[in-house]
Amino acid sequence: MAGFKKDSAVLMTEGPIAKQMVAFAIPVFCSNLFQQLYNTIDALIVGKFVGDEALASVSSSGTFIFMMVGFIFGLFAGAGVIVSQAFGAGEKQRVQDAVHTTMALGIIAGVFLTFVGMVFSPQILRWMNTPADVLPNSIVYFRIYFAGSLFHVLYNACSGVFQAVGDSKHPLIYLIISSVSNVILDLLFAAVFKWGIAGAAIATCLAHAISFVLIFSKLMHSDEVFRVHIKKIRIHKALLKPILKVGIPSGVQNAVIGLANLIVQSNINTFGKLAMAGCGSYSKLEGFVFLPITSFCMALTTFTGQNIGANKIERTKKGAIFGIFSAVICAEVLGFIMYALCPPMIGWFSDTPETIAYGVQWARTTSLFFCLLAFSHAAAAIMRGAGKSIVPMIVMLAFWCVIRVTYITIITQYIHKISVIFWAYPLTWGLSSITFLIYIISGRWLNRDAKV
Repeated sequence: MAGFKKDSAVLMTEGPIAKQMVAFAIPVFCSNLFQQLYNTIDALIVGKFVGDEALASVSSSGTFIFMMVGFIFGLFAGAGVIVSQAFGAGEKQRVQDAVHTTMALGIIAGVFLTFVGMVFSPQILRWMNTPADVLPNSIVYFRIYFAGSLFHVLYNACSGVFQAVGDSKHPLIYLIISSVSNVILDLLFAAVFKWGIAGAAIATCLAHAISFVLIFSKLMHSDEVFRVHIKKIRIHKALLKPILKVGIPSGVQNAVIGLANLIVQSNINTFGKLAMAGCGSYSKLEGFVFLPITSFCMALTTFTGQNIGANKIERTKKGAIFGIFSAVICAEVLGFIMYALCPPMIGWFSDTPETIAYGVQWARTTSLFFCLLAFSHAAAAIMRGAGKSIVPMIVMLAFWCVIRVTYITIITQYIHKISVIFWAYPLTWGLSSITFLIYIISGRWLNRDAKV
């Protein structure tokens, strides 16, 4: 790594494994916490000041948005793996080319997403069986949201670059500023100006713009090897193939899982707006449980990528074991807490008893199985860092998409109860965890050609 400046970047191929991974994961956790907080406060403000119809629109947004952006963020995951492996190997020019290719892909993807989201939101919402009394608010929210999606996409592209080189602190700083701005703007537009659902969407777009401007400015003025030069932003063909090799499977995995969740959401929608609001409220809470999982997964991908790049196989194995256990334990502890406290927590979003009942039912069906969710995501993160993104794609497509949707589609024809939908999640988490465990034990993910 001679010649690499590391004022903010962290070389994870040397030093104590646990300390490095926790030091990386904590800022990621805080970043995701603030993001989840402002998403939750967004729903709280809408639910309290606009009403249950608007809450249903906002609460169901996560599934729709993930389906739309999942493929794009999968590509960024591929780019991050290339950056982290090159950084770990000390290949400065490869880092530079990968960073500028990532920025170019971000611009293209952001423009495409803006167009598709604004044009096709009404059709997709109708396909989701969105109730008639919720549909107008949902169309307004999503069209405004996607009008500003370029900023959201580019922020995540920039954040991915920082995280690939072991710097999770700068994305945290900018996300905190963005989150605080979003809450203030939410209160101003929805509660004071009474702009309703449109105010919440505008506040989110402005918050995304703030975070992008800050993080991109930092990349442009950095003295480190991953500095961005506007004139150099272009697709480097030599880097495009390895980025797509890792990124396309990750993107397909995200997009198809998003599509499957959209189908699940359409089934939930058939139970009415109160079910939508209750299940959406639960999803906001589940997002908090997912934070330590996401944090250690990002640490695992970066750690694995850098050490695979440096060809440190034994160190990679030790980091994988530590990261998996950390994610699983954190998730299960939080699952027990959610099981016990979900009634008052769901009640934060709505005072309607039926809405609360739906959210509590989902929480108490799934929360004790969060260890399985954590294990599957941690294993997938390791595979991506090792350049084996096809493996988690196949596993998750099979169990989280095909089997989950097939199960729901068939069983609900005979038992039209919302609990059937809820049980689909722990069942498919368990199947994927068993498959990942077998693959990890086999050691095939650590073969010497893992570097891409």
